[in-house]
Amino acid sequence: MVQKIGDFSPLIMEVNYLLNCSFYLLQTAGCFDYPQSVEGKDNIVKDFIQWYIIYRNQYSVQRDGLSTLDVIHALEQHPSVFRPYMCYSVDRLTPESLEGVFKALLSEAGSTRRQEETRILGYWRDYLLDTGESGVSLQDILMFATGLDSLPPSTIVPQPRLSFERTSKFPIASTCANTIQLPMSKSYEEFKNAMDFGIQNSPGFGLH
Repeated sequence: MVQKIGDFSPLIMEVNYLLNCSFYLLQTAGCFDYPQSVEGKDNIVKDFIQWYIIYRNQYSVQRDGLSTLDVIHALEQHPSVFRPYMCYSVDRLTPESLEGVFKALLSEAGSTRRQEETRILGYWRDYLLDTGESGVSLQDILMFATGLDSLPPSTIVPQPRLSFERTSKFPIASTCANTIQLPMSKSYEEFKNAMDFGIQNSPGFGLH
């Protein structure tokens, strides 16, 4: 069939007739089309050959590869053991896992600013532990900073960062840069109220 299409008359109507005769096979290969030129006909032939040789046999090729060192046998005998390594599943967010995602951008060690920032970081850790009491969840915080409602299997790029906002009493986030600017509140209660208000009134709140 492929040879007939390749060698067939350059007249488009005659080519289309032969393509119609092979409709189901070409449709299965995902390359059925009515070409507008001889080059289009050649592209159909090339795509079909690629499907027939490579994609049609992809499962068998992968299975043969897994047979090396008897990996396929181990997968078949112990699927539950290998599932965490072969299949991605969403892990439940915890205060510890969310804290580890963010990198704090701190001022010079020993400076007055550094001392204030360290105090705010303590509020941040306490806030993560207190999530749920006021309707804000860990997912809400992650969404506020990154636009994501769960941690991806790979790392988040760019890495989420914490900086410190000295002009606004509410947090400011950028989901493009994956940053949260934490307010420099005077007390933990003030910090918690500011964070709750900022997150709950953000555009993406409650969408996950």
